[in-house]
Amino acid sequence: MIGDTRIERRNTRISPITKYFNEMSYRSVFLYSIFIILFVAIAFTRSLDYEAKITLIIFIIAMVLWVVTKLPAGYVALGSLLFIILLKGASPSLLYESFSLEIVWLMIGAFIIGEAVKRSGLADRMMNSILHRSTSYNGLLFYVMIALFPLAIFIPSTSGRAALTLPVVKELGRRIKDEKQKQTLALFVPIIILMTTSATIIGAGSHLIGIELLNQTTGGSISFFNWLIWGLPFALFISFITYLVIKLYFVRQGSNPVSMEVVNDSVDHEKKVMTKKESQTLVIIGILVLLWLTEAVHGYEIGFVTIFGAIVLMTPKYGLISWKQGIRAVSWNLIIFVSAATALGINLVETGVVGWVEEHIFQYILKYSGFSHWGILCVILLISITSHLYVTSHTTRAIVFLPGFLMLSTSLDLNSTAVLFLCLIGMNYCVTFPISSKALLVYFEQEDMNFEARDLLKLSMILMPVYFISMLIFYYTYWTWTGLSL
Repeated sequence: MIGDTRIERRNTRISPITKYFNEMSYRSVFLYSIFIILFVAIAFTRSLDYEAKITLIIFIIAMVLWVVTKLPAGYVALGSLLFIILLKGASPSLLYESFSLEIVWLMIGAFIIGEAVKRSGLADRMMNSILHRSTSYNGLLFYVMIALFPLAIFIPSTSGRAALTLPVVKELGRRIKDEKQKQTLALFVPIIILMTTSATIIGAGSHLIGIELLNQTTGGSISFFNWLIWGLPFALFISFITYLVIKLYFVRQGSNPVSMEVVNDSVDHEKKVMTKKESQTLVIIGILVLLWLTEAVHGYEIGFVTIFGAIVLMTPKYGLISWKQGIRAVSWNLIIFVSAATALGINLVETGVVGWVEEHIFQYILKYSGFSHWGILCVILLISITSHLYVTSHTTRAIVFLPGFLMLSTSLDLNSTAVLFLCLIGMNYCVTFPISSKALLVYFEQEDMNFEARDLLKLSMILMPVYFISMLIFYYTYWTWTGLSL
């Protein structure tokens, strides 16, 4: 009997490979199947040289790993870059030069500047100076929305802005008695952070990646000033619409007065004399914004100006933060991912993959070149706004989708700058699931100040069509009037 039992256990034991395939989701099976088909098709095509085949195959592998697995995005991007070089798909200079891109140094400088703003106390003062005007819960939400806007100017990471505001919001939540209002506040803040992302060119790393790809593909670009002209009004509009939707849908007791403790603390904080560090930070930020806006006059790019400002803020004895504090503030995981992923996108252009895809894969699109701009616009907006449902990482979405959109613009003889801008604004919508954005996860994972995933999903069912319609309205009115059209 004992022998029989051992035989049964041996027979029922499942191998690791069998277990892995049994646990695979239908989504994973579908993506792996598509990859195998593409791999065979690319390997046997004669219209691509060896370097282009290696680049395209490894790029597709990276996309599958980003979507299907939980591997760190930076690890996948850097590993893909190394394998391309190892298989002679590119020279080692591709790796070295990836850190020479303007976007890398701009993001490093922006993280350091954000840390200086945080440590100087200026961020808390900006928040509290507006909050003390709130006399009701609706008013509190409105002024929180206003207070969040300046953060998009000098903090390039949505998760960084969420982390910066979390202590202040948790303190407000501690003094709000109604649990539903606490949950609404925890939901409101990260969503507004995401909606304000479109305000400036450094509002998200994906903006910078997109502009780098645009420059490498078509030679075009979008200046800080032009983005501000196009993006800021839309960010203001969609943030206010979001405020109204949350107010009408979630806030049941909007007339309830805010705790006097909150108001009094805010007033006391505002009455305090601005410290030397706060004044210095404000002056430096003001100079940086002025230099960003006047790039066409002095000729220095945004990346150089930003890193120069960061160095000034870390000046020994005279700076606002130390060198170690500034370096620790940089999200190096994000920096490595952005540099490696951007290099992957650039290599797709340099090896001729982009031209090959345009010629062979997108050739059938030319048959529909008679499509109205209305139809093309709706397709662009629909894909970009829903892209967060397929690829959860904001920056990964830019790497995965933007090359295709730029190829589409070339094939249909569209304005590549307009296509890129519309795609990036559409991709900034990512509020359906907590995993759709790190900013949402920052608040969702808190124990004492969080929100329900089902509330986020309900809200997205309303906001997604509203966002789509808002972009259509802006395109046919303000954006067209200011020179942005397909």
